[in-house]
Amino acid sequence: MRSTCTIFAENECMEPALFLIPVPLGETDYRKVLPEYNREIVSRIRHFIVENVRTARRLLKKFNPAIVIDEIRFFELNKHTSPEQVAGYLEPLSRGESIGLMSESGCPAVADPGADIVAIAQQQNYRVVPLVGPSSLLMALMASGFNGQCFAFHGYLPIDASSRIARIKMLEDRACSEQQTQLFIETPYRNNKLMTDLVHVCRPATKLCVATNITCDDESIRTRTVKEWANDMPDLHKKPTLFLLYK
Repeated sequence: MRSTCTIFAENECMEPALFLIPVPLGETDYRKVLPEYNREIVSRIRHFIVENVRTARRLLKKFNPAIVIDEIRFFELNKHTSPEQVAGYLEPLSRGESIGLMSESGCPAVADPGADIVAIAQQQNYRVVPLVGPSSLLMALMASGFNGQCFAFHGYLPIDASSRIARIKMLEDRACSEQQTQLFIETPYRNNKLMTDLVHVCRPATKLCVATNITCDDESIRTRTVKEWANDMPDLHKKPTLFLLYK
């Protein structure tokens, strides 16, 4: 059994916890978006809850080339994971061993299945520690010029065309009546369809920010009126994109 206090630095110990570990949003060098402290934490964890073991292994090797992957235990969390499996993923914490929770992109537990793991950890009174890292939601909001004190993130809009159009109208009305920034996303291969719907449904003067590939070399974050976007439609196919509406 490992000690409940792993030596972290001289006279410093790392208390057992569920560490929420942000990862780069794309192929960006992790050193540009993550503090060195994260790498030090990750190097001392031997249990990880991840969406995809293969990509998690690759990322851990980037964090620390000296890490011995075969000594790492991975728990996979995706749509195929049963509730019974999820409940057992935190078992190492009961032995005083830390666990790292990693998303495929950005911050875990935000628009991410990791939220279920965090909820269980909180219910069981385990220590939960969020580490600093890139959040596409906050970075898009920061760069949009929209209201950063009152905003709402809605995740994915409905796939059904009529339901999606109704939701867009509702979000636009809320942005205008409540002066609340509305944020939402789409599956990358359906981005262009959503962009077309926004331009056709929203009022010409409504402001729309389109934030694509945040922190990557081809990052683009542009705020324009719907009318301006209609005259210059971007190609967003298969590009991770956030959409923000405001009055």
